[in-house]
Amino acid sequence: MIKFKATHYYWFAVSAFFELFGLLMLWHTVLAPSTRFPIALLLLLNITPLLIPLRGMLNANKKSCMWMAYISLFYLIHGAVECYASTNERGLAALEVFLSLQLFFGAAFYVRTVTHAPPHV
Repeated sequence: MIKFKATHYYWFAVSAFFELFGLLMLWHTVLAPSTRFPIALLLLLNITPLLIPLRGMLNANKKSCMWMAYISLFYLIHGAVECYASTNERGLAALEVFLSLQLFFGAAFYVRTVTHAPPHV
């Protein structure tokens, strides 16, 4: 059985964060820009929640990683709704669902392994 360390989960979550961030930036600017709403407004509403716990997550703070896991669930819901509602953007939405799940599990397992790690003597 493979035993993952906390650093594996941490880098799994950090890579998922940057992939999700890049996907959202590209989605709203290059791949499928909106014709109804200003692009700056969409970026502000979609990217800002990811940036709130970013500093703590990059410092491997447990609370920030847990908040990042909670925030990733918003993107899971958004991706699932877009998968259902928009046939043109279904691939991008499915990728958002996958990356948000990767971010959630990576951050949650990181917090779990750090919290339940044996004390170092």
